[in-house]
Amino acid sequence: MRHRLLPSLSLPLMLAPALAVAEVPSVAVDIPPVHSLVARVMGELGSPDLVIQSGASPHGYSMRPSEARALSDADVVFFVSDELTPWLAKARASLAADADAVELMEVPGTLHLTYRSGPTFEAHHHADEASSAHGEAQGEEHDKHGGHDEHHDGDHEAHADDDEHHDEHGHDGENPHGWLDPVNAHTWLGAIAESLAAQDPEHAATYRSNARAGQQELEALTESLSARLAQVQGTRYIVFHDAYQYFEHRFDVPASGAISLGDASTPSPARVKEIQARVKQDDIQCVFREPQYNPALIESVFEGTGVKTSIVFEPLGVGLPLGETLYPQLIERLGQGILRCADA
Repeated sequence: MRHRLLPSLSLPLMLAPALAVAEVPSVAVDIPPVHSLVARVMGELGSPDLVIQSGASPHGYSMRPSEARALSDADVVFFVSDELTPWLAKARASLAADADAVELMEVPGTLHLTYRSGPTFEAHHHADEASSAHGEAQGEEHDKHGGHDEHHDGDHEAHADDDEHHDEHGHDGENPHGWLDPVNAHTWLGAIAESLAAQDPEHAATYRSNARAGQQELEALTESLSARLAQVQGTRYIVFHDAYQYFEHRFDVPASGAISLGDASTPSPARVKEIQARVKQDDIQCVFREPQYNPALIESVFEGTGVKTSIVFEPLGVGLPLGETLYPQLIERLGQGILRCADA
């Protein structure tokens, strides 16, 4: 079992070979929001390694040697789902076959939603909630608590089918962006703590205590944001792609549609007409842009409509400092986007 050594309290202790030094598991994670949740549970005991560079697409990715090495060295791998990162399943099998792999979307109590159909949505889409045993088993618990980037630099080239996969968003199947429901994240904190406790019983109490503190923080954030967003329900907006359904569902702020474009592609004339028709029909106030996409794509669809297009809305925490504060900051930032749109 591969471990990291905890920093000793003093240099003399580091130099004393007879003293046992506490060990913690080596941990690898997929995306920055998961890194944030795991960092909250590990606290001062250690830090997880991120295998998908911040700002890169989780759907298709080529790891750097250092990221592949982190995966190979891992005792535990936390990841959202094989649907979000299909390429990671092969990488885990070849590089981390002996690691404990924790698929967070399969944690009991996780809410599951399915992708919505087409680039426009019905105004109220709660019927899209999947009837998974996980979601149903913990539905009351969820209610109690809460009322992709396609950029790659030279070292991070997308897989050949990345654009095709991205264009299929919104068609069918399970929506894997479950981390954008803070009640799912609340559930995952507990599962992360238990997985680490099983690997490292000596620090089990610390993992569980950190997870409880993180859960309390998310409960407070969810309650606060629910109260604020309750004042602006009915805000009419369109998202870039169907990644935000879990956030919309949790806070009852449904989007009217999504452009759902692949990276560097342009909307078809038929899709432009459909979106423009929805803008007029629903008197859309805003379209949320994602920083990694060409702004000209937004302008080409909404030019001359009077719709506000300057608000950034993205699911991975791009631009936020990596660490335990990233996740709550991401959720707060999404809420602030809705509030800004309501004022438009």
